[in-house]
Amino acid sequence: MNYKISPIHYADLTWPEVADLPRDLPLVLPLGEGFAAESIAAALGVPALILLPPLPYGWPGSIVPVSLEMLRRVIGGIFSGPREDGFQRCLVVHDQAGLSLPDSVTALTLPRQTAPTLTPPAATPQRVILIPCGHTEQHGYHLPMNTDTVIIGAMAEAVAAAIPDEAETLPVLPYGVSMYRSSFAGTLNLGGRVFEDFLLEVIDVLVARGADRFYLMSGHGGNSSFLHNTVKYAGDRHQHIFAATTWLHTSGHLGAPALEQYRRSPRGGMGHACELETAYLLHLRPDLCKMDRVVDELDFISTPNYYMDWIEGGALILTAMWEDDTLTGAYGSGSLATAEVGARWFAIAVEEKIVHVREIHEQARLRLVRRADQQRQNLTPATVLARQPWQKKG
Repeated sequence: MNYKISPIHYADLTWPEVADLPRDLPLVLPLGEGFAAESIAAALGVPALILLPPLPYGWPGSIVPVSLEMLRRVIGGIFSGPREDGFQRCLVVHDQAGLSLPDSVTALTLPRQTAPTLTPPAATPQRVILIPCGHTEQHGYHLPMNTDTVIIGAMAEAVAAAIPDEAETLPVLPYGVSMYRSSFAGTLNLGGRVFEDFLLEVIDVLVARGADRFYLMSGHGGNSSFLHNTVKYAGDRHQHIFAATTWLHTSGHLGAPALEQYRRSPRGGMGHACELETAYLLHLRPDLCKMDRVVDELDFISTPNYYMDWIEGGALILTAMWEDDTLTGAYGSGSLATAEVGARWFAIAVEEKIVHVREIHEQARLRLVRRADQQRQNLTPATVLARQPWQKKG
């Protein structure tokens, strides 16, 4: 059998294309880069296969390994959606002899054709470690499943390249949290608890190496609340560190005005597979955009305290079925996007992230100075309380 195959890259597809995939094809999760599709196909004895995005770290021998139990939970979460979607052959390919994986997953041990080129983070207080978190989920008829991953990964790499003495980045994590799944084929979901626990173990490993500054960067709205939790949990676990996150990119003091300056859509035109995300993909990966299939959807059920736009408004946090607001998977006006405006927004978003990195460093500097001063003066809540006049007796 000739194994000069062209593998199907799951994350490059739109959700209608995922819906059309044969469910009996092997769905393969590589633990890291470097495995040749032809070797996988030959080992399985199949003429074709589907490749999920490689898990960039978390496995033994990776730049940030986590516990085996945590790795099993992550793999189980990644495959939970495809199994519900009917994929019958879910496999993990790795090069770790004796690696024990979940019983529900077939493991294939192969040598890597190329060695991993990733360098472990220096993990020193001189640099903020960027942890970009994307996702693999539907983005309407015209954008690929890896839209969020492409965008936030490119931003993290641009920030680290611009200020290498102040920041370094982990590779982008292509798996996150989607609390909806069933209506639009292909959307994956680690689950909120697995996502948080995995990132906490990653931070644990890096703290043990000497890191104390982290910026968890969200490229996917469904990740944001869980990243907020992770930052809080990490600070509680390691009280000396400085961990931060934000709402989505392009939404702060620089990004928000830029959106208003260049957007063509009204409120509601920037939500998901929208003017903004389409503009970014036209700039970063135009080869993955299918603009002849774009459908604009702006009929989001809005009330004064709950509506959809890139920077969500209103006081309410509401959960609802996506089909209430979109039957294509898109929220917004993707047809109005241009690559030129995408490039402008991207440059501004990177600048905003650089400001955030520098502010994390400044917060660390100011707080370390105050901590040293308090220690020198023996200032603690207990000693300050003891000095209060009303504490004196008799």
